[in-house]
Amino acid sequence: MSHLHTGSCLCGAVKFELDGEFKKFFLCHCSRCRKTSGTAHCANLFAPGARLNWLSGEDKLSFYRLENTNFARTFCSVCGSNMPTDAKSRGLVVVPAGCLDTDVDLTPQAHIFMDSKGNWDTNSNSLPTFAAMPTS
Repeated sequence: MSHLHTGSCLCGAVKFELDGEFKKFFLCHCSRCRKTSGTAHCANLFAPGARLNWLSGEDKLSFYRLENTNFARTFCSVCGSNMPTDAKSRGLVVVPAGCLDTDVDLTPQAHIFMDSKGNWDTNSNSLPTFAAMPTS
């Protein structure tokens, strides 16, 4: 299986290629991930030693690092989509799963930071499911 992945932001301004293997896939429920995603968790893939190549839109990227932490986000300054962060000091690339345009052979391995999950973040397996937006 190829370890070459491509991805892009919602508006298409930013496109990238990642050459490397995903070793970890975590659903992070920490308050920082909830704030940056606006959802119950972030779905992040970790690719140690991967090579990240921006194909277009690198000038449209913004970067935020929370002072005195390892928490950082790279995002499209046009549409706000989370993009990969090349954490060179840690020797890995962190890739938000939702920005990938290629399939991933890895499924989530763990829910992490569950002690800080939102009080509304409950087991949703019993909720009704719809293929698209419900009509009523």
